[in-house]
Amino acid sequence: MAPLKIGYGLGIGNFTPEKLQYAKSVGITYVEASGMSTFLDGNRNFKLSDEAIVKKLTDAKKAADAAGIKVWSVHMPFGQNIDLSFINEADRQDVVAKHIKLINFLKILEPEVILFHPSYYLGLNERDMRKSQLIKSAIELDEAVRGISATMVIENMLGPELMASNGKERPLMRTVEETQEIFARLPKTIYSAIDMNHIKNPEKLIIAMGDRLKTVHIADGTGAAENHFFPCSGEGKNDWNAILAALDKVGYTGPFMYESAFKDEKDLATCYQTLYNNYSNSK
Repeated sequence: MAPLKIGYGLGIGNFTPEKLQYAKSVGITYVEASGMSTFLDGNRNFKLSDEAIVKKLTDAKKAADAAGIKVWSVHMPFGQNIDLSFINEADRQDVVAKHIKLINFLKILEPEVILFHPSYYLGLNERDMRKSQLIKSAIELDEAVRGISATMVIENMLGPELMASNGKERPLMRTVEETQEIFARLPKTIYSAIDMNHIKNPEKLIIAMGDRLKTVHIADGTGAAENHFFPCSGEGKNDWNAILAALDKVGYTGPFMYESAFKDEKDLATCYQTLYNNYSNSK
């Protein structure tokens, strides 16, 4: 497997020429734009005028272009009130409408990928209904995403057990089986994003998704909590040789996109090189 390009998640408010030029100088070629709460609050209200959103995104794109960094993906907003699987149809339609409005602005960044969470925490015994609502939303959003020449992806969520401590059910796509089941019902134009912190043995999900895998979130963890440890910190339990072997097997060519703690951007490429060398030497 040829080495992958390196990327990392960066809040849209941090897209400064200095930050991006430094990232590029230490081996980063891609970013995932996060922090969409800059534009949309937790109650689905836009916080800025259309003009202000356009200016912020245009400035971000200019800074990335000047640094020679490509916006690979955008992490769409999510939360208790921003849930694609809402059972209440008026709420679900409003979530989709707000996402579509944002997607049409995001065209400015020319992203390859638009990433969504499948749901937030769920009430009890409504999982099947939530899956159907998610699929309805995804079909509508896929059209908008393809309209800006990007690919829609949905991310697997943390769910070591069905029930969370808050008395609710864990979000959708919490297991390999559930992720497979939902993807079998989605249009083939919608792809998988795999978060290496959200599931124990992520290599199993990578193999299960196969050529449906489009992008990754790189972090270490235990599959039991939102740790997002730095992969070279020794804090998590992921088997990186198994993960790189799985990425190799399914022919993954996207960026090695970090969504983890780190001290300095220069550590990201160094860490990947270590993981890559370990994997190459293990074969």
